[in-house]
Amino acid sequence: MSTSQSTAVILETKQHFKILDGLRGIAAFAVVVFHFMEWIFTDPSQNFIGHGFLAVDFFFCLSGFVIGYAYDDRIAKMGLRHFFISRIVRLHPLVIAGSILGLLAFLFDPFGGHLELYSTGKIILTFICSIFLIPFPVIADRGFNLFSFNAPAWSLFWEYIANIIYAFVLYRIARSFLLLLTILSAIAICYVGYNSGNLLGGWSGQTFWDGCARISYSFLAGLLIYRSNWIIKNKLGFGGLTILLLLAFIMPFSEYNWISEPLVVLLYFPLLISLGAGAVLKPGLKKACIFSGQISYPLYMTHYAVLWMFGNYYTNYKPDTTQLTLIVVTSVILLVGFAYLVMVVYDIPFRNYLTQRRKKMMVKDIR
Repeated sequence: MSTSQSTAVILETKQHFKILDGLRGIAAFAVVVFHFMEWIFTDPSQNFIGHGFLAVDFFFCLSGFVIGYAYDDRIAKMGLRHFFISRIVRLHPLVIAGSILGLLAFLFDPFGGHLELYSTGKIILTFICSIFLIPFPVIADRGFNLFSFNAPAWSLFWEYIANIIYAFVLYRIARSFLLLLTILSAIAICYVGYNSGNLLGGWSGQTFWDGCARISYSFLAGLLIYRSNWIIKNKLGFGGLTILLLLAFIMPFSEYNWISEPLVVLLYFPLLISLGAGAVLKPGLKKACIFSGQISYPLYMTHYAVLWMFGNYYTNYKPDTTQLTLIVVTSVILLVGFAYLVMVVYDIPFRNYLTQRRKKMMVKDIR
């Protein structure tokens, strides 16, 4: 294989499933709205999007499908080193950005906080742990999140773990063994639902292993869908699948969450992935799907700094319903705009720079 061919294999970007990209953006949007509503409705049963947190399980399932599609047939050629570099280049710039934004929000929150309770050393250590995705749940003002300066990073921690296990184990194993692992992890999901009453855990020290169960099943299920070619041809399109996805997030919150939530994760989300991979995209919605997919990760990783400031504002000032509606709607729109700005000004240029550096290094290595 020539130098140029080797480089092409490593840096190859496959054609995207555009409807699945679009659905990822819808899920990210649902997470943002859910996080706002969490502050407003202390009783989850009153929250119209009370199951918005299940979007993370959808992300995990989609990730398993996409990783299998993107790397199953070339990870052996590119090698583990370049696989891990590819994933770091894709994921970590926004991990860093989210950590910086979270630190700034912690230090300069105009609506409250108890900065005086934390030593400079603890703040610095917490920030370093956030940058390197080392769980460190010590900041009470941040709900003892695993990653106090960017709470959603807990799912990125497990995403990295799944990628590591994929590279060393999963891409090598037979489909029959993958199916067995998926069944075992499904049992773990059912246990978490029964034991905790829901699948909301994973973000805190106390619920750390719930996150392991959530990534294990959904990532394996997504990978199994790809390996088994369980793609369902259909004409639901982006609009129809968006409605079906949103139904999972707005389903009633009840005492039976320990049953309904595992069912959504075990059966409904894998079905949506299969349908999304086989759906036909109308030309008029192509740009919307592309934008939705592009903005999903920046939005997910940058929105939470504002959530803590909103929470302190809401707790201290208790705005009326009209004010609250205006604040939330405006904030969500601005967060989407800010995520787009971060993507265009920072994430894409930084990843392009790192990719060019990799390309030069690979040429030198091969020679």
